[in-house]
Amino acid sequence: MEEKKKLLVVDDDPLMVRTIRGWLAEEYNVSVVTSGKTALAFLKKFTPDLILLDYEMPVMSGPEFYKIAKEDQALAAIPIMFLTGKEDQKGLDEINSLKPEGCILKNRTPDEVRHTIAAFFQGQ
Repeated sequence: MEEKKKLLVVDDDPLMVRTIRGWLAEEYNVSVVTSGKTALAFLKKFTPDLILLDYEMPVMSGPEFYKIAKEDQALAAIPIMFLTGKEDQKGLDEINSLKPEGCILKNRTPDEVRHTIAAFFQGQ
């Protein structure tokens, strides 16, 4: 039996974290943290196959975390997808300018979220 892929969900909204974990826990080994700072500490001990990162968070925003991670030799190779509520073209252009592995809109259905992540892993 193949080992489950490891995901790290970084989101300051406890409801969103529980929801995403619930949607993905059957297929993936899902860990969650509620801030970018906590994620950086967590990543010293755990290397996920994919990080799902909230774009808008207090203290350390998603883009701030993303830049720190991509500049850190130990973290740079970990793929990151943004989770966002931004649906306007300007917001999506901001996200895409960072060149993440993908972007998942928070209003997507569980099946759409699972499909996006599965497609990412199939494409690796």
